[in-house]
Amino acid sequence: MSVINVALIALGCAKNLVDSEIISASLVASGFKLITDPEEAEVIIVNTCGFIDSAKEESIAKILAMAQYKKKKCRALIAAGCLAQRYGEELLAEIPELDGIFGINDLNAAVITIKQALAGKQAVYLCGEYDIPEDAPRLLSTPGHTAYLKIAEGCDNHCTYCAIPAIRGPYRSRQAAAILAEAEKLAGQGVKEINLIAQDITLYGRDKAENLTLPALLRRLAKIDGIKWIRLLYAYPDHIDDALLQTMAELEKVCPYLDLPLQHGSNEILRRMGRKLTVEKILALLDKLRRHVPGIVLRSSFIVGFPGETEADFKALLHFLQEAQLDRVGFFTYSQEEGTPAASFPEQIPEACKRERLEEAIAVQSAIVEKKQKALIGRRLEVLVDGRSAQDPNILLARSYMQAPEVDGYIRLRTTNLKTGPFLPVVIEGFEGYDLLGSPVKTEK
Repeated sequence: MSVINVALIALGCAKNLVDSEIISASLVASGFKLITDPEEAEVIIVNTCGFIDSAKEESIAKILAMAQYKKKKCRALIAAGCLAQRYGEELLAEIPELDGIFGINDLNAAVITIKQALAGKQAVYLCGEYDIPEDAPRLLSTPGHTAYLKIAEGCDNHCTYCAIPAIRGPYRSRQAAAILAEAEKLAGQGVKEINLIAQDITLYGRDKAENLTLPALLRRLAKIDGIKWIRLLYAYPDHIDDALLQTMAELEKVCPYLDLPLQHGSNEILRRMGRKLTVEKILALLDKLRRHVPGIVLRSSFIVGFPGETEADFKALLHFLQEAQLDRVGFFTYSQEEGTPAASFPEQIPEACKRERLEEAIAVQSAIVEKKQKALIGRRLEVLVDGRSAQDPNILLARSYMQAPEVDGYIRLRTTNLKTGPFLPVVIEGFEGYDLLGSPVKTEK
């Protein structure tokens, strides 16, 4: 029997990427061959995202685009992931080209879904209960020196705009032993940067009897040889405590970097969102972070156009951005998610107004970022080399502790004699937009 070629297309967030890596490992272990060109694939899996409308639209568009390959070599088209989990039956009904579907609760069903689909049976695996595959192998899709490490699944915050609890369920921490074993394995494979992810990493361990908190987990991860950077992503501001700040300040391996979703700068909108902190408490927290963790880089995300957002509320957000002086910010227009409380709120904002406010918020933050980029010129930083630019092979793309993978831009180095993966010192010479420009520091031999 010939080997079957499978193309797996991962959409969405880093948590979905980890799921795709687990799926990939299970396919390879079962004798399938993973390829990147869908035109040559006999099976195509689209691991979808269903977080907001634009992500749903992208997922559906990708499925329909992949359906065109069924006129060529593709014998089975399968949808997986968050959109599949939430709207599986609807997808099967509306897209007849789909031959199978499995959700985030059934990552181990990838192989059987393929086999049944190839046998002419429409396979459906949409289990309601999710058990985290504590020791599931992964086939990394990130560069070999960096990896994401999921420490929990689900969410208990129940913000009024968010469908994540409905898709991924309640908060469940992974067992510490499984996380540490996976980190050891990643280090053994050459991974130097671990990016901790969950819907809220700061809640880690509080749902377990052992009550191992995030600071305690960090101290154990920091003892693993080979790991040099540990980066903290998606930390809800409500649960950041003194123990975490002290741990970040003390552990050299923990990057002074924190991604904390703040969502808005108006107390009234924060209340309507179901967020717990006021603007005043958030600003006090930012000040405390900067005082206790020297050099900390702060990233956040904000929603514009939330139902009932008045012009005064939006101006409050712009004022907050000026007060907060955040290093990295992502903006989203409000997406009316089915089944969430905010979807039925009165005073929904017109799309044109949302877009205008989005552009204005981006402009305000861009001016802040430009000042911060200028302040870095002349500074010497240690960077991790990610790889060569696809646009210019003479440009190496690197990141300092200030830049998380994929979302924060790069430090671009014009050089041809360096490899991917090492750490090296560079000096910052300028910037273009969100990218910095630098040169390697010449060291004496």
